[in-house]
Amino acid sequence: MLLSSRRRLRAALLAAASATLVAAALPSPTPLGIGDPLFPHLGNPGYDVVAYDIALTYNGTNTAPLDAVTRIDAVATQRLDRINLDFTHGTVSEVVVNGLPAEFATAGEDLVVEPAVALQRGSQVRITVAHTSDPRGAASAGGWVRTGDGLAMANQADAAHRVFPSNDHPADKAFFTFRITAPSALTAVANGLAESKRRNGTTTTWSYRTAHPMATELAQVSIGSSAVVNRHGPGGLPVRDVVPAKDRDRLEKWLAKTPGQLEWMEEKAGRYPFETYGVLVADADTGYELETQTLSLFERALFTNPAYPEWYVDSIMVHELAHQWFGNSVSPRTWSDLWLNEGHATWYEALYAEEKSGHTVESRMREAYKHSDQWRTDGGPPAAPKPPAPGKKISLFRPVVYDGSALALYALRQTIGKEAFEQLERTWVSEHRDGTATTEDFTALASEIAGRDLSVFFREWLYGQRTPAMPGHPDWRTTAPKKAAAR
Repeated sequence: MLLSSRRRLRAALLAAASATLVAAALPSPTPLGIGDPLFPHLGNPGYDVVAYDIALTYNGTNTAPLDAVTRIDAVATQRLDRINLDFTHGTVSEVVVNGLPAEFATAGEDLVVEPAVALQRGSQVRITVAHTSDPRGAASAGGWVRTGDGLAMANQADAAHRVFPSNDHPADKAFFTFRITAPSALTAVANGLAESKRRNGTTTTWSYRTAHPMATELAQVSIGSSAVVNRHGPGGLPVRDVVPAKDRDRLEKWLAKTPGQLEWMEEKAGRYPFETYGVLVADADTGYELETQTLSLFERALFTNPAYPEWYVDSIMVHELAHQWFGNSVSPRTWSDLWLNEGHATWYEALYAEEKSGHTVESRMREAYKHSDQWRTDGGPPAAPKPPAPGKKISLFRPVVYDGSALALYALRQTIGKEAFEQLERTWVSEHRDGTATTEDFTALASEIAGRDLSVFFREWLYGQRTPAMPGHPDWRTTAPKKAAAR
């Protein structure tokens, strides 16, 4: 991490003054966290973020740091002499807290801020950080993704703080405003709805605002030579797709599918939970697609590579769309609850493929069952995943959280019946809309709707080292797992 400060922390100055003052000084800055079992230093205690206002200035090249100002409005949940923010991969020039200059330093991947006046519990706080946001570095680390014509964001699971200072954990959702200044020949887009577009000479400033709270890992800003395609979905929902301008006509076949996919998902899970939706097609090789809120990120190759059959591309589009309900509107309280995101998105991906192209859920789940014990050996059970490999945080997204978790949902439907299962799905996203929830919340709701205690079922399916027998399919067999590969 390369962060610099024009001031040193007061504690360091006092330490240089006298031994007596050292005793009264605050301890050295240290990285904090909220105790997530998979990312222990992610997030920070002591405050709740209400809103982010992020201003970015892009000079036309994706190999140079962007100038940025991030303003954070929060409420202190305890007395704070210091405020820890998650931030790395940028240079900080100034921090202001409630209108007064604050001292700051770094510790691990935290920016540690010491306000001029300590914050009292329940008080409102505004933190303004002037910094750079550096798009250079390994793409596998997440954060900025350099595209063929600019930039996009891929912040999952813990990379938003490589772009902007934040409380970078889905447990602390907030509203976002983005203000992006770029050369006028380019187009800038972000989550939410457009508020304004203001030209100033050779540059244009675009402003966007979310109407619903959002986890930091779902933030999206894209800058490039893009075409913005507008249409409407169910109930007049604004649908905005963003694609490389050169591919506008070529991609229309795929873009035109979104309204129908929205209607299909609304039939399954209830009204779409946000103010807009669309796909963002990036000219980049990421190796994955990503459910950034209201504007899902897709690789261009998914739509242009003829090796991918149409039914497969359709189902992947629905996977990211389903996340808007499962993972975005209802976000995981901890990263161990990731199965709730990916298991559900995979479930609707498979269900869509069954209903639209005849690739049955049962055949997919039977194949998944064969591999499930190996997946559990390699990555842990669905609700107790093993930590990602050191230096490879994307490795958290293993097969067990996708088809392995969808398999648990299939077993649940086999156990409680299709009608109760569908009621559970709709009730889940309705009761926890715009919030966060845990595995325990889901299992409790399932028991309530089923009218019986399902704790044994969930303990075996979500936490067991071996896959239980599949209800209704006593003939299904798993392959004996081999020893987990060294990580």
